[in-house]
Amino acid sequence: MADRFRVTLAQLNPTVGDLAGNAAKARAAWEQGRAAGADLVALPEMFITGYNTQDLVMKPAFHTAAMAEIETLAQAVAEGPALAIGSPWVEEGKLYNAYLILKDGKVASRLLKHHLPNETVFDEVRIFDAGPLGGPYSVGNTRIGSPICEDGWHEDVSETLEETGAEFLLIPNGSPYYRGKMDTRVNHMVARTVETGLPVIYLNMVGGQDDQVFDGGSFALNPGGELALQMPVFDEAVTQLDLVRGAEGWRIVAGEKAPLPDAWEQDYRVMVQSLRDYMAKTGFKKVLLGLSGGVDSAIVAAIAVDALGAENVRCVMLPSEYTSQESLADAEAVAKALGVHYDYVPIGPARSAVTETLAPLFADRPADVTEENIQSRLRGLLLMAMSNKFGEMLLTTGNKSEVAVGYATIYGDMNGGYNPIKDLYKTRVFETCRWRNANHRDWMMGPEGEVIHPNVIDKPPSAELREDQKDSDSLPDYPELDALLDILVDQDGSVADCVAAGFDRAVAKRIEHLIYISEYKRFQSAPGARLTKRAFWLDRRYPIVNRWRDPS
Repeated sequence: MADRFRVTLAQLNPTVGDLAGNAAKARAAWEQGRAAGADLVALPEMFITGYNTQDLVMKPAFHTAAMAEIETLAQAVAEGPALAIGSPWVEEGKLYNAYLILKDGKVASRLLKHHLPNETVFDEVRIFDAGPLGGPYSVGNTRIGSPICEDGWHEDVSETLEETGAEFLLIPNGSPYYRGKMDTRVNHMVARTVETGLPVIYLNMVGGQDDQVFDGGSFALNPGGELALQMPVFDEAVTQLDLVRGAEGWRIVAGEKAPLPDAWEQDYRVMVQSLRDYMAKTGFKKVLLGLSGGVDSAIVAAIAVDALGAENVRCVMLPSEYTSQESLADAEAVAKALGVHYDYVPIGPARSAVTETLAPLFADRPADVTEENIQSRLRGLLLMAMSNKFGEMLLTTGNKSEVAVGYATIYGDMNGGYNPIKDLYKTRVFETCRWRNANHRDWMMGPEGEVIHPNVIDKPPSAELREDQKDSDSLPDYPELDALLDILVDQDGSVADCVAAGFDRAVAKRIEHLIYISEYKRFQSAPGARLTKRAFWLDRRYPIVNRWRDPS
């Protein structure tokens, strides 16, 4: 009986729907494992299709093609180590989230996911059938248990595997980032190794898919919870993990222990990676955005440059008579610091033409928010025209505070194909700008140093759609607003909870009202990077038509 077992862990970035491309990645990892003398090469959950596939995986033509790709891959890797890979699988008319073990030119074993997540971004209960509790599979004379992602968060699957002879656990995952997620994962995996007395290998994928970013960070624990291996977060990596058999069973040989960055760096990396992968996987090469001189567009410009390089970013200043000289100077300073192409396109002539066109209809009515929104919509029109003409995807720049209360103009500044800061509250926008000015990493394509002038961060926020306008004219100051939104949105709390936290009831009721009446705007808004468990889109799904209000 062998006393050493080598697993090649392939923490890779698949693309949803690119079956052949994902299979090629899997085969390249298998080649590395074969060269390294691996017994088993392991890839994450649903790797052949990419993840999260949502309803696409239910399409018969799609999951049939995925299964055919698996059969072809099995033949290609017949001579060498076994290959473990996630895939949809159909048996007796039922569709499963499966983990397949390929060896000797065929699918030698398959495990079917038992616990199907039905929360946050996951709808697996409506997509897949639940598999039974099963036993381990064999590679050579070693028996391995592979709870699939959510199955690793429940004790029954791992305990059943241990009771039926599993010698260690290899848990494939498609686990997307939210702030603090790594601690949650580690706590669950420590529980599994303590309960079973077995080594636990947690394998996650990396890469962006729509709003989600899979952050990798694969790791391995020996019995008792001792960390034996920590792979990097966000980066693709192929790592060799060795287990040795002793009197007490298998133990993982200590390997690399990559450092884990803090929450500020991880959030920023998610925003960069999500945009980079969204562009690459949809086929866009360049972006543009309106650069106003404010903090939101400044941080989006920095994210874009870090994701794509300055040569692929166009910034456009679209001033009106309400745009201050300070904003003009600040926008130009940001553009120069980042090294991007910078266009100056005044909206005055277009606004005069629209005003003249509407004058006969509006003659007997005083100016109001309508005229303010015309400015924003003209900017949106001009930016979309440039997007069409130059083939550059427009980025929108509304932060989570604005998105929550509808402090944005639909068909105006909400125009765009992607919003990197959609899940970042305004107070965190300020701090993220300061963080970026003070930090640079090798995964950033932008320059080092102060890329956002301190005045951009420190001046009072303003949409500059009327004389001397400030955001605080319409909303509570951002520290108060964000604290209320944290209760009402992130914690799903009540008005009474806001009052108990020390906030004025009338203010809390007003913010609650703004959240609800802005649902139709969010329904039509661009996707954006998910940073929390209560991001706007799949994490929080509310009706557009809704007359209920919290009576507390």
